[in-house]
Amino acid sequence: MDDLYLAATGSWLPPRVLIEDAVADGRCPAPLARTTGMASVAVAGEESAPDMAVRAARQALERSGAGPSDIDLVLHASFFHQGHDLWAPASYVQRAAVGNHCPAMEVRQVSNGGMAALELASAYLAVAPARTAALITTGDKFCPPGFDRWRSDPGTVYADGGTALVLSRREGFARLCSLVTVSAPELEGMHRGDDPFGPAPFSHRPQVDLDACKRAFLAETGSSYAVARVGAAQDAAVKGALAAARLELGDIDRFALPHLGRRRLQAGYFGRFDLDPERTTWPWSRGVGHLGAGDPIAGLDHLVVSGALDAGDTCLLVSVGAGFSWSCAVIELLRRPVWAERT
Repeated sequence: MDDLYLAATGSWLPPRVLIEDAVADGRCPAPLARTTGMASVAVAGEESAPDMAVRAARQALERSGAGPSDIDLVLHASFFHQGHDLWAPASYVQRAAVGNHCPAMEVRQVSNGGMAALELASAYLAVAPARTAALITTGDKFCPPGFDRWRSDPGTVYADGGTALVLSRREGFARLCSLVTVSAPELEGMHRGDDPFGPAPFSHRPQVDLDACKRAFLAETGSSYAVARVGAAQDAAVKGALAAARLELGDIDRFALPHLGRRRLQAGYFGRFDLDPERTTWPWSRGVGHLGAGDPIAGLDHLVVSGALDAGDTCLLVSVGAGFSWSCAVIELLRRPVWAERT
């Protein structure tokens, strides 16, 4: 991670829907509202997932001062449908936000897509000194008929929005100190269940039902096996990133966590690592929802813009996605960027 910097972050989130309103009109089950502790969720109107990524990308590029000739790689990560079949959304982001002809590729690692893209971009820049910067974007829109943001994955409320990050070899407001990814492919069936492979999207059911897949997987493997593997892999990613940065957990000032419900965060992070929720992105993320691949970037953007991170502070970015894979990164804020002070 020598000489890799975060030049800028960006995000674009649509208006919020209050959870109490969603409960009142029947969209959100009342028990889900209680267990998740969510206050509101970002819900897009006519905006598409790639368009929200473009808006975030334009913001990050403007903040960084990078021009088309400075960007040597565009990586777009997503979780759900991008609006067209057999189409390359990364090229759309490149055309609409960057306007150059460098490689543009899509990263598909579900909720860990943003951090997976950061790892790939880090390696891409590190191996060739002439390469200057990479643009990473995420964009997702969780909407009917294929996805129910309230019920498709009980325990997490899914949100719409786009995020962006400019990674640079020259300079930035923060330094990337470490980045570690751990995979546990023996858990991939948790999002596949016992359904056979289908010939087309939604061959088995008209709407995503991750809970049904999880129940089928656990019926075969047992919950204790899955819990042990999840815990071990998550610990390895966190400890690996801290060790590579030569830090301890107590040295970290802020934590950008996945935008999960309160019960899941308590079990996986607050309780497991003895984290004070106020030192994490939870007080903010409970008003946003799960942004698919974009949680870590959006969380970091919020911490910087809000002033929660200042020069010399460290932040641990934590991400997990089906597959399963876990990514953790340590960043050190070198200075509070001018664009954050203006926001």
